[in-house]
Amino acid sequence: MRFNKLDLNLLVSLDAMLVERNISRAAERLHVSQSTMSSALGRLRTYFGDPLLVQVGRGMELTPRAQTLKEDVRDILSRLNAAVATQPQFDPAKSDREFRLLASDYTLVTLLPHLLALVRQQSSSVRFHFSPLPQLDRPHRALEGGEADLLICPHNYCSREHPTEILFEEEFDCVVWNDSRFAEPGVMTLERYMAADHVVTQPSGIDRTPFESWFMEHHGITRRVGIKTFSFVAAPFAVVGTEYVATVQRRLARFAQGALPVTLLPLPVSIPRMQQAMQWHRSRTHDSGMVWLRRLLGEAVRRMDGGEVRAAARTSPVGNVWLQPF
Repeated sequence: MRFNKLDLNLLVSLDAMLVERNISRAAERLHVSQSTMSSALGRLRTYFGDPLLVQVGRGMELTPRAQTLKEDVRDILSRLNAAVATQPQFDPAKSDREFRLLASDYTLVTLLPHLLALVRQQSSSVRFHFSPLPQLDRPHRALEGGEADLLICPHNYCSREHPTEILFEEEFDCVVWNDSRFAEPGVMTLERYMAADHVVTQPSGIDRTPFESWFMEHHGITRRVGIKTFSFVAAPFAVVGTEYVATVQRRLARFAQGALPVTLLPLPVSIPRMQQAMQWHRSRTHDSGMVWLRRLLGEAVRRMDGGEVRAAARTSPVGNVWLQPF
């Protein structure tokens, strides 16, 4: 099919080449031969009157024209995919649809068990694929690229270009080992906090700092970092047997307190509550499956804050969940 003399099939090839910046990998991505992909690139160059990809050293770079096309082509294909995939009605009891969510391990530990417990009540065939968040300065690109159906991340990292809904608000606590000198008085002053060695979380592959670190850095609070970990969940474990202090999301801290010999202390730094939000592509707003999932996430939050962690964990199905390593 052609539109304005452009073979629309070439848009798929163009998208793959703009993402991969490599003809061979683009060909592998679409399961076609390298000669087929090279031919497609030649036709695209002729149509746009631009080389699109140029050899620079051992790799290929996008021309300015290709850079402007990249997001538009992705958006077009995402909208088309949404239109084709969306069913008029979504029946979780009959659907085998896979939902792809991007979330931190903090979200997986605190919220996921409650979501899956609710899903199990309605479906034994709906599937989930959870992956770590991409670069936090542009997490919405995963929505626009068709790599994810839903993001769960702090609200201030969400894009203004797509719908967002606040799931819950979160506060922070200090977590210390029960036998640490910081646990003895039961009070964490600002002076002791500043003098302590800290466990700080920096998720892998993410340049931008997490919420609490970002806030402290912007208000002149410098922590002496003793341990840096990529996992939010690992932070409470890292203080056991040490004199380290970890600043941890309150829900996660309370969860850890039930399993570890740790003490929770009020944070001596006044920081605003973190707003944890979900975001989806604007073309998926009326997708009945996504409407169902967003509603269920809201119910999962209420269940989470109702103290049903253990019950949810026992009844959560694991056979239909794919967890990608962090």
